[in-house]
Amino acid sequence: MHGTCLIAKLLTLPRSAALVSARLLQCSCYYTTSGCRMASPAGIANKTTKISSEIISQLGKPPKMRENPAIKKVDSDEFHSIFTPELEALVAMFKKYDYELRIAGGAVRDILMNIKPKDIDFATTATPEQMKEMFGKEEVRLINAKGEKHGTITPRIHNKENFEVTTLRIDVRTDGRHADVVFTTDWQLDANRRDLTINSMFLGFDGTVYDYFYGYEDLQQRRVVFVGDADVRIKEDYLRILRYFRFYGRIAERPDCHDKATLAAIKANAVGLARISGERIWAELQKIVVGNFNRELILEMNNCGLLQQCGLPIHPNLEEFERVCVDLKRFHEPHYPILYLIGLLHSSEQAMKLHERLKLSAYERDLALFITQQRERVNSEYVCLRDYQKLCLQPYAKRDYVEQLLKYANKLELYAQLKEWQMPSLPINGNTLKPYGLAGKQVGVVLNELRLLWADSDFTLSAEQLLEKMPAILEQLPSPNKKQRTE
Repeated sequence: MHGTCLIAKLLTLPRSAALVSARLLQCSCYYTTSGCRMASPAGIANKTTKISSEIISQLGKPPKMRENPAIKKVDSDEFHSIFTPELEALVAMFKKYDYELRIAGGAVRDILMNIKPKDIDFATTATPEQMKEMFGKEEVRLINAKGEKHGTITPRIHNKENFEVTTLRIDVRTDGRHADVVFTTDWQLDANRRDLTINSMFLGFDGTVYDYFYGYEDLQQRRVVFVGDADVRIKEDYLRILRYFRFYGRIAERPDCHDKATLAAIKANAVGLARISGERIWAELQKIVVGNFNRELILEMNNCGLLQQCGLPIHPNLEEFERVCVDLKRFHEPHYPILYLIGLLHSSEQAMKLHERLKLSAYERDLALFITQQRERVNSEYVCLRDYQKLCLQPYAKRDYVEQLLKYANKLELYAQLKEWQMPSLPINGNTLKPYGLAGKQVGVVLNELRLLWADSDFTLSAEQLLEKMPAILEQLPSPNKKQRTE
């Protein structure tokens, strides 16, 4: 542990002293990565002389750090609820082979907030190779081998429950999206690489909370701050910018208690989000817009220059967005996250650009296009329930799209009426029209016209009455010329 101890000591030194002392690690880092029961991933072990200086450069300013990280014990129902027979078997295995295992990250935060955690991550001093050897001896099946290069092994205990267990590590040579890792047995160094103080705590299975960087105090005060230097943490993974806002919505008690230095670091690194995939950005944005302080957080993100990096317009429709946020509170939750973002758009062209950046689902894309194309017709072409019922019958519209349009337009009464409406079945179909010699798309065009006439009659016209309308419809039907038929 000589190398890791030196790094830990450097965390407590003034910045200048830490840089001067960095050279001392060029020998000790090799010992850290290759000895003390630790292993390094391929391609890193032979570059240990570079790792030491890179680790120091990425630590940033020394965080506030406790001398004794074991701060308290928990004995809550939320803590005891996680103990399944499978988890107890997992804990027993690590104890049998003398490897330390703790709960890590978000599950610790949730338990301390008296919330039963949905997902639990585990951290250990055992390397992936040691875990594979241990689970092999215990005849435990391993799944999802993709995580191994980052130190994560996933055993399936009793063929019933999966657990993601990750070796303690230090991230080096990050490019803002990915990081090469070096394994360690030092819990403090692993905590130091994590994003927010409230996510950097560990929990032992005896209930002991290990908190190196005062995350517990930050959690009690509902304060969201990065571990150490915000600029350094963000540059390690630019997605942490959005994670900051997501956790602010979950933790903070007020919408305007941001740390000024943190916001300054976020603004300075805004362009880094351009390097993050749209799927990862959308996964975070969805949670932000349906969470607490969604309106205030999006406005703050706009002040920091983040929205355009997320595929939204340079000059978003903020007034419309604020209206949507306020009006949607009148409707029962949950709401589709895309519904909020539509308010930031000025046109359907911008909806397509948003889709290209975030890789929206087909439903989200089509809903964004539908509402941006139809919202200007509300209160002019679409006024009463019948108008929206007829819109539901259009081939380009789905009933759910129309319901979402009513929510977006704050038409609570019409929305409730449409939700209750049982759509009747059109009394005729394509086979009924065969005697009229219609072909191809003509059948759909005629059926659509008949549906609208049927709706205007309050859905009372019979099949015979609808067919009486056919001569007038056929007169207006354009006859395709030869070129059109060929096409």
